[in-house]
Amino acid sequence: MQFHIKNVFSVSTAFALSFLIIFSCNKKAETAETEDHHGEKGVVELTPAQVKAAQIIFGDFEKKNLSEVITTNGYTQLPPQSQADVSVFMSGIVKTITVIEGQYVKKGQTIATFQSMEFNNLRLEKAKLMEELQQAKVNKEFLDLDFARQKELSDENVTAKKTFQKVSSELDLVNNKIKITQQQIEILEQNLLLNGNGNAATILITAPISGYITAINVKIGSNISANTSLFSIVDNSAMYVELLVYEKDLYKIQVGQNLRFVLTNQGNKEIIGNIFSIGKAFQKQTKSVAIRANINNKTIGLIPGMYVNALVDIGNSDVNTLPAEAIVKAEGKEFIFIREAEEKHEHSTSEKNHEEDTGVHFKRIEVKTGTSQLGYIQVTPLETIPTGAKIVIKGAYYLQSSIANAEGGDEHGH
Repeated sequence: MQFHIKNVFSVSTAFALSFLIIFSCNKKAETAETEDHHGEKGVVELTPAQVKAAQIIFGDFEKKNLSEVITTNGYTQLPPQSQADVSVFMSGIVKTITVIEGQYVKKGQTIATFQSMEFNNLRLEKAKLMEELQQAKVNKEFLDLDFARQKELSDENVTAKKTFQKVSSELDLVNNKIKITQQQIEILEQNLLLNGNGNAATILITAPISGYITAINVKIGSNISANTSLFSIVDNSAMYVELLVYEKDLYKIQVGQNLRFVLTNQGNKEIIGNIFSIGKAFQKQTKSVAIRANINNKTIGLIPGMYVNALVDIGNSDVNTLPAEAIVKAEGKEFIFIREAEEKHEHSTSEKNHEEDTGVHFKRIEVKTGTSQLGYIQVTPLETIPTGAKIVIKGAYYLQSSIANAEGGDEHGH
């Protein structure tokens, strides 16, 4: 009886050990299957909807000269020929205004009208002078005839030479009168024409240059005085950049050198230009010299006075760069993400095939970074990037967060 009990206990013990071994093997298999499901380290899969929601943008390396440059800053400027203050040369009252601020106008376009007593007085004065000129011309015709007759009589000694000299003197006075009156009329006409049509009671105020109205300093009915600025106009097509270069870098600057600059209020969009002028005197208190550069792409909404950061290219060492936000840091290293080529895998059901085909796979690539300027950074991959792979230039932090969350969940689960 005791022997039978011992045998039963031995069989039970053996069965229990077998169960533990099988459970342990199943657990290992389950763990391996879980690891296969999550994929290798540094790989993440998103659905197209997740890619869209994360606003992930793809790009490639860009060649940029980040090694041999001079960093400087300054402002956008306009030459005086591209700026105008509109004024009048006499007082008056504004009758109409035909423009608004921000409106584009062409040279010679009427932008306002006004009426002026001073202008009307000039017109009256011109009329009087015209009348005097006409009378002087009539007198001249009479004196010309008398002069010819008296000269003929004087030559024949019929009358005294004294009468001839008197007529000659009167003719000279009339000729001088005509000359002076004509000059006065010309001056008046110039003054009248400066304010529009000299024959109209209403004076036209016109744009002296083509450009945009930046200021309107009057209203309808405003009483304006001579030489007061009524409107301001700017022509941004001739805009350039004025930058300050310090004495230690001045010898490296030359006319014709290319430069790149960004506007801090336009998302660090890069703009290209080239130097056309180098100052010949130091700026007060800064020991720096002003350089001026053309802007190649002016159609980006520039206005005078914008602050810019610029890089002047003084060498030809181009390197592979990516936007700084394409780089992520983890585990003391730096990485970028690439989109892996889509591969179809066989599964037991068509649903799994559909999910696998539409998934977007991203792989993390370790890189080494270098010089960083104007929002771009030099990047050297530490492993081969497959040909045609797309680099994530925006949204890398989202992908890194997905990996970190997945790894954190695994550790917690284990």
